[in-house]
Amino acid sequence: MPGRVSFMFPQQPTDPDAIVPFGRLVQETGAARLWLGQSLRIESHPAIAYLAGTGCRISVGMAVGLMVLRHPYDAALQARSLAALMREPVAIGYGAAYPSFVRGVRGEPYARPAAAVGEFVDIARRLANNQAVSHDGEMFSVHTRLPPMSTAAVEIGAGVLRPGMARTAGRTCDLAMTWLTPLNYLTDVIMPAVAEGARGVQRPPRIVCVVHAGVRRPGRNPMLLAQYGSISHLQAPHYTDMLRKAGLDVDASDPVSGARELVQAGVYLYGSPEHIAREIGRYHAVGVDEVVINPSSVSNMYGLRAAAEDLTEVFAALREQGRLATPEGTGGGAPDPAAGAAAVGTTAVGAAAVGAGLPR
Repeated sequence: MPGRVSFMFPQQPTDPDAIVPFGRLVQETGAARLWLGQSLRIESHPAIAYLAGTGCRISVGMAVGLMVLRHPYDAALQARSLAALMREPVAIGYGAAYPSFVRGVRGEPYARPAAAVGEFVDIARRLANNQAVSHDGEMFSVHTRLPPMSTAAVEIGAGVLRPGMARTAGRTCDLAMTWLTPLNYLTDVIMPAVAEGARGVQRPPRIVCVVHAGVRRPGRNPMLLAQYGSISHLQAPHYTDMLRKAGLDVDASDPVSGARELVQAGVYLYGSPEHIAREIGRYHAVGVDEVVINPSSVSNMYGLRAAAEDLTEVFAALREQGRLATPEGTGGGAPDPAAGAAAVGTTAVGAAAVGAGLPR
């Protein structure tokens, strides 16, 4: 069945021009959206705004932003600003971040991370959608609104890893995002918990799954690729706890064995473009709304050009297999001529079309 498929820009940017070819690739491949992670180099919101300034107006997202870096009022303001600049829908997922990072920024970790994220997102999503907020909670006291402004749709949600956060997302979010989540854990644990949290409160938020992938090529080692793409997560106790509960034999002390488990269990997708496209279809078949291909493993080992080549071939296979939903409001057309010469990009589909803009 057709579904939404998008992809991530696989680095924390230090040069905003490096993002532009990936924005063009969204337009050329029919991808639903371009996602960025939380960048601590060039911060993700201005990086996306730069993309809009080149005339590449597409649907964009962040997966996931770190809530400790901003107030929910600012989160709403930033998301809505991007929707106005892009003139296309914006989706932002937030997460609590590692406790050590939170302690370094605010002096102590969150006592109840899931509750903190839920409160943050609930305030931010209402503000971003022009609602007045009157809220006194454990983390925030907010009695205000943003000046009304009409923009493209803004969604604000959360990263979910375990049932407690999934239930919170069900109550408070527009989208629930997963990362490195095995399909059986998604269907048996996360999706039921999201539905439980939403019951009697709102429609369940849509499910967005970030899926790491690499195309099989001569000289590539899938175990090594999985390490390069997920080493920090494989050393994080909360991720390895989730993976063990999904049936994988992993431990934070042994990320090399953990990477092998990701490949063998099909959590890291490796194979021909046609194989990867079929595996993506399995996510849509169980009710996932959007699959986000993360080519960071390939980018980390072989560079942005190689990541673009993989994405081009996987999206060609997705189209050939009829697995791509028709983009709606994702800026899939040509660059905006009003933006001038900066907006003039390549028009041919494929990595060759973006290669000139990518560092080797």
